[in-house]
Amino acid sequence: SMTAVYDENALAERLAALPQVTGASPTSDASIAPWDEEKGFVIIPETEGTQLDLEKLTAAVKDALARGEASLDLEAAGCYKEITVRADDPALIALRDAMNKSASAEITYQFGSQSVVLPGTETAGWLSAGADGTVSVNRDQAAAFVAGLAAEHDTAQTARTFHTTRGTDVTLTGPYGWKIDQAAETDALIAAVQAGESTVREPVYSSRGASHDGSDYGNTYVEVDIAGQHVYFYKDGSLVWDAPCVTGNLSKNYGTPDGIYGLYYKQQDKVLRGAKRADGTYEYESPVKYWMPFNGGIGLHDADWRSSFGGTIYKTNGSHGCVNLPPSKVKELYDYLYKNVPVICHS
Repeated sequence: SMTAVYDENALAERLAALPQVTGASPTSDASIAPWDEEKGFVIIPETEGTQLDLEKLTAAVKDALARGEASLDLEAAGCYKEITVRADDPALIALRDAMNKSASAEITYQFGSQSVVLPGTETAGWLSAGADGTVSVNRDQAAAFVAGLAAEHDTAQTARTFHTTRGTDVTLTGPYGWKIDQAAETDALIAAVQAGESTVREPVYSSRGASHDGSDYGNTYVEVDIAGQHVYFYKDGSLVWDAPCVTGNLSKNYGTPDGIYGLYYKQQDKVLRGAKRADGTYEYESPVKYWMPFNGGIGLHDADWRSSFGGTIYKTNGSHGCVNLPPSKVKELYDYLYKNVPVICHS
């Protein structure tokens, strides 16, 4: 028996140069055209051409060579590219309808009394036909929209003006406030667009403020006046509690930092410990009855080891950064406070 011997690369080149390959008219499946403002999403019908499937052609030619045949019937050998999706395909029609539904839906984002409307005509440009017959949304475009919302509406870590009890206005930054969780909101936005329903939503936040209108910290907050060594608690705009305090020791560079913070939590009966020494002991160990942390290891708490508060004690005999309060006054403040209540420190 004869064995056909040929060079794979030379064969591939010869086949690619055949007039039946180079001169073929394209064959294409029915598909969905990109969004058109006037027509919406429409189906582009399939086209029956003379395009050859190079893989099938190569296999058929190798087979013919192996059998020593001098001619090959391309059609009989199934070498032409076949249409797999036609314009009347029910799945394609359903997908087109789903894409048009998404393009007619409107997503409204609510920020207090402000709203941002994202029309379907904008999100339509993000859509394409997914390989699995679903509406595919371009993540980069959705993420860019969400990034724009965050740039416009996030307040955490931005400069804000605070009106102090002593009547001055100070500019402060800090972690408290609104911050959109951009990755989670992008996921949620993609799902909302795919669902194709008009909807009003609030973004997914990684951090929240008290208000979108006016100051994000609202009018219920703790104010720590470092220069005045005094703490105030305002509830719904009214001063309901205040006391002298001792903050971080300035002479040792432990000064309590300025900023707008949210209370992490509150806890009773806690032992506050300093850094651990090589011998396993701690720089300090202070049991407190009421612990209210808001900035790393810094918190408000009672300090029964102090006999006086306020004045200039903090400059040379202050804390390691915490806000020390008179034991007789602390429980009342503790009862007022809750997770994420703003704590505003200014010096």
